Amino acid sequence: MTLLLAGDIGGTKTILRLVEASQKASLHTICEERYPSGDFPDLVPMVQKFLLKANTQTPEKACFAIAGPVVQNTAKLTNLVWFLDSERLQQELGISHVSLINDFAAVGYGVLGLDNQDLLTLQAGKPNPEAPIAIIGAGTGLGQGFLIKQGQNYQVFASEGGHVDFAPRTELEFQLLKYLLSKHDIQRVSVERVVSGMGILAIYQFLRDRKIATESPEIAQIIRKCEQEVGGQEKSVDPGAVIGNAALEKSDRLCEQTMQLFVEAYAAEAGNIALKLLPYGGLYVAGGIAPKILPLIQQDRFIRNFTQKGRMRPLLEDIPVYVVLNQQVGLIGAAICATRL
Repeated sequence: MTLLLAGDIGGTKTILRLVEASQKASLHTICEERYPSGDFPDLVPMVQKFLLKANTQTPEKACFAIAGPVVQNTAKLTNLVWFLDSERLQQELGISHVSLINDFAAVGYGVLGLDNQDLLTLQAGKPNPEAPIAIIGAGTGLGQGFLIKQGQNYQVFASEGGHVDFAPRTELEFQLLKYLLSKHDIQRVSVERVVSGMGILAIYQFLRDRKIATESPEIAQIIRKCEQEVGGQEKSVDPGAVIGNAALEKSDRLCEQTMQLFVEAYAAEAGNIALKLLPYGGLYVAGGIAPKILPLIQQDRFIRNFTQKGRMRPLLEDIPVYVVLNQQVGLIGAAICATRL
């Protein structure tokens, strides 16, 4: 048995998991704890507290998924004063091998460790286990990545695909593009500005301001509060969640139209990455938003817009498409990555 430490590190919270890995590559969780990241000056005292509570020997290997860029095994977190360096962590924690990986790279490793109950199939397609795997996930931002088969294992690649240009396809989406360019006084609009939590709010504001749909007083009050909090450290409400829930409940027409446009844009971008990679190993829709609006994703609107690529449509109809339901996929991925150190 090999003792491993996996971590999912964010600006708000950090989840640590102690895992035993057997020779058959199965992973068994021994202990798991969640900590407010801001309560600690650095990762080291948090890990020390965790291992003390776990009352076990020092892990042989550790992998931490970071919500931000990782450069030469170092990372500076956006919302924390932490600066992490794998060599320093190895020395101060006494762990032989420590790796830092981007959080979406962790998702890439994580899909390799998911069970059937962790997934929902949107399109069965024609799976090919030797073909690439694609991952896309809308949450706070928009993550994208891919996996390539090498021998018996996969090599995982993160990317900055969420920052490609937003490509409008309909008159309404062209109006949205012009709205965002003008509102933010920018030269280009990335797809992340539309397909993300902030994108949901942006679409809502566009439909409201252009009077394409009428705003209800109840939702208006909540959105105004969100708009007043822009730029502040503390957010009292998640506007994307408010809009998404109202759409699911069919209690607000503007919210319903917002989520329809969001799902269409999400599916179109998933189709874009699918065209570039031809991931017959599967396209996995991860991130925090999809499981929360599952009934909207399950409607034929998503797959219809995913496959709507002209004469390339038959290619996309053969690609398996799954929604990742397990929100700890990144932590699972960090543990799998640790086994390979």
